Amino acid sequence: MNIYFYARTGHNIGLDALRRSVVIFNKLKQCNPILCTSDYRAATFARDFGVHKGVGIDIIGNLPNLMERRDMLIFDSDEPSETMKSFMNDYCDALYEVGVDIPKTIVDDKFFEKGDQSIQKTFFFGDDDYQDLLLKKLTLDEIKHDISLLLGHYFFMGNEDKLISYFKNIIEEEDYCNTILNTKFLLSSSINATFESLASGNYPVFYQREDKDTKDLELLKEYNIPTIEGNTLSEIMNNFDRIIQNYPKTKELLKVDISDIEKNITNILEKFKAVLPSLEINY
Repeated sequence: MNIYFYARTGHNIGLDALRRSVVIFNKLKQCNPILCTSDYRAATFARDFGVHKGVGIDIIGNLPNLMERRDMLIFDSDEPSETMKSFMNDYCDALYEVGVDIPKTIVDDKFFEKGDQSIQKTFFFGDDDYQDLLLKKLTLDEIKHDISLLLGHYFFMGNEDKLISYFKNIIEEEDYCNTILNTKFLLSSSINATFESLASGNYPVFYQREDKDTKDLELLKEYNIPTIEGNTLSEIMNNFDRIIQNYPKTKELLKVDISDIEKNITNILEKFKAVLPSLEINY
């Protein structure tokens, strides 16, 4: 019996699901879980967070090719229909969905250490920009903006050379955690980064990208996190600056406790170990 994680990821989806899954994965590391992603590059990237058992499987529907009946699954994806979820529930001894059984506000404990706000403003467009949307938002009369740009994991190499003229500086993706932790005002289209910033005692603003159908806007409203839009970079920056000049009071983000889930999974594994000898066939 194994416990699997599945995170929907990719160059046109982003890494929010992976970043959440890694947090949960590490809390259950003693159970020897296996991480599955819809993009092999994401599974490789997870090694940076201490996850060394990972595999790319393309879509969630491929999980039965790896899993056996009675295995357990934690998934972060909007792919399954209600019919598929019913099948998954019958197939698995335990099934948990991020966003239903585990809140999407789960972030790594390190973000609750509070940052030093040494960076005044940072723009994190997201981990993905397959269509070069950020570049397309630059106008002919675009100015240099007093804000840092944090590059995404799936940004094309060379784009930073085109973007450097319009931002205070460019921050490489390797400095993601420190940047989120220490940025006073973060502008981001990543739900996950937004809550990491909030946990750090900072002041996040969510940017609604036109290429994404964000289903978690109500969650942002619950924490009173402001949201902006904008068609050009200058418009986005102007809207952002207006918000941070009179930033609203947000709801405190608390750590997500999954100890009950951890206890249930551990109990299932222990019971399975106890009955396993009776299931083995000696030849």
